[in-house]
Amino acid sequence: MKPIKVGKLKLGGSARPFFIAGPCVIESEAHCLRMADRLAEIAGRTGITLVFKASFDKANRTSKDSFRGPGLQEGLRILEKARAQSGLPVLSDVHETSQVRAAAEVLDVLQIPAFLSRQTDLIVAAAESGRAVNIKKGQFLSPHDMRPALDKALGTGNRNILLTERGTSFGYNNLVVDFRSLVIMRRFGQPVVFDVTHSVQMPGGQGDRSGGDAAFIPYLARAGAAVGVDGFFLEVHDHPEKALSDGPNALPLRRFPRLVEEVLQVCDAARKPS
Repeated sequence: MKPIKVGKLKLGGSARPFFIAGPCVIESEAHCLRMADRLAEIAGRTGITLVFKASFDKANRTSKDSFRGPGLQEGLRILEKARAQSGLPVLSDVHETSQVRAAAEVLDVLQIPAFLSRQTDLIVAAAESGRAVNIKKGQFLSPHDMRPALDKALGTGNRNILLTERGTSFGYNNLVVDFRSLVIMRRFGQPVVFDVTHSVQMPGGQGDRSGGDAAFIPYLARAGAAVGVDGFFLEVHDHPEKALSDGPNALPLRRFPRLVEEVLQVCDAARKPS
């Protein structure tokens, strides 16, 4: 498997796992910049490769009254500032083809949300932008179903494509991770990311919003490291109990360095020849 390019970085291949981390949504300029700086400091201290993530718009909300973020124009302005100030590459979701051109001028990675993973025009437009693209596997899809989604992106000539596992619907208000999915999708030849924090989410579990159980984050992360993935996606927040989106399934910032250490230890052990 060849690594992909994200700005000046190379992700995947034989390198140690990279991390995509940050708050679910841009809550304010000050909070976004603070989180980017803190994560950049941790990345420098731990020696990991890290992409900062935060959504300028969370269009897939349970309720119309849920906080969505500052929107495209203001959100991209903030992310551009976070990128310049922290030195980290940045990632955010795009929900419509009309957002792609402006987003590609700022973002290093355009992310296709799980609910939109079958939207051909959106995937093609994102890939044609020339930026790296992260396609999240829909909660309603098998890992094999991601091969056609990947082919849509690769068909543009863009080879900088990531695939992300984020759990599969399991009854009502719950997700389950089939770890075979990580192995199957890696066979497609592109780097695979394990979205640990969304995998402990409980969609619509609180009636008017999603719930989650962040206590299971370390367990799933270590399991993913043992199976073998190229990267880890983690929603990280300095005060999850006050987060404006996805707080119940977010990893507290103070626990991020320890989790990184544990994940890398498992990865290194799993890669040793038997």
